[in-house]
Amino acid sequence: MVLIKISGLCQKYGGRTVLNNINMAIEKGEVFALIGPTGAGKTTLLRLMGFLEAPTTGEIYFDGADISVAKRVKLEVRRRIAFVLQKPVVFNMSIYDNIACGLKWRGKKHPEIEAKISHLLEVVGLSALRHKNARTLSGGEAQRVAIARALAVEPEVLLLDEPTANLDPVSTAKIEQLVSHAVRLKMTVIMTTHDMSQGQRLANRIGVLVNGEMLQVGNSSQIFASPRNKKVAELVGVENIIDGVVTSNEEKAVTIDIGGAIIEAISDLSVGEEICACVRPEDITLTLSKTPSSARNSFSGKIVRVISIGPLMRVQIDCGFPLVALVTTKSAEELGLKSGRRVCASFKATGIHVVKKEERI
Repeated sequence: MVLIKISGLCQKYGGRTVLNNINMAIEKGEVFALIGPTGAGKTTLLRLMGFLEAPTTGEIYFDGADISVAKRVKLEVRRRIAFVLQKPVVFNMSIYDNIACGLKWRGKKHPEIEAKISHLLEVVGLSALRHKNARTLSGGEAQRVAIARALAVEPEVLLLDEPTANLDPVSTAKIEQLVSHAVRLKMTVIMTTHDMSQGQRLANRIGVLVNGEMLQVGNSSQIFASPRNKKVAELVGVENIIDGVVTSNEEKAVTIDIGGAIIEAISDLSVGEEICACVRPEDITLTLSKTPSSARNSFSGKIVRVISIGPLMRVQIDCGFPLVALVTTKSAEELGLKSGRRVCASFKATGIHVVKKEERI
């Protein structure tokens, strides 16, 4: 069931366009993450969905109602939404009173407030500090207080703007636990995040926002394994993005000219299309010489750099074009991989994701 629907949304500040023709729908009970570079318009879109400001053009529907119709409708809807800012706001009072203030403003009785806040203090792991002034807390603790205050009023929609920005891994894990708690309470969660892996861990769907335009919406597999265009691929960290032109297409078996060298891939794009061939580092096999293989693509090159990343080795290779491969530490040791050594990099046609250089939804 669609809870929030956005149609033709644009936002301008002065002569500057911040959001351009945004169309999307948020399902009731889902976790939706907005990802994109700084300045992409993520916070602005979140503020518009929270009805903290009005769009320049376009419509926002909440539970089927057009909130632009009347101020009364907007106020009623706004009470069903809680917004937690990137920089948490805490009042000069105890942690307990900070979390309880929303309930007090809504006229709840003391027994209900006491029971709910005591439970939330347990959830956020701050029971022992309930009487401590919230202004003395660390950034991660203050963020937990702000989220707990939002959860206390049991909103239908929880909006989180970069909830773990600049937090250490331990604090980040605790905030993510709170997001999971909100999901168990059947809240709809919409969040912005700069952390790509966080979006994969928490979200049912992800929207990619770049320069005020929504370039792709989908689940984590669609976004990270099948980016729609070069901009999305770059944003989600695809390391091998090779520019080229389709030179032939025979029943979706295409050849791609990448500046003298040829890559074979599977695609339905037409001859003459300017494309990007995306190859994941883990899909590249390294050998010391060419060997019989089912891989249609094989290039000789020289290792430029080898970097250890935990149990894996990141191998940068110059094949006339740059390639990055990931191999296990054991494989790297057995092959004697080091800077200056020549290797053969191979990858299958089916392991290449081909996209147009420019394509939008």
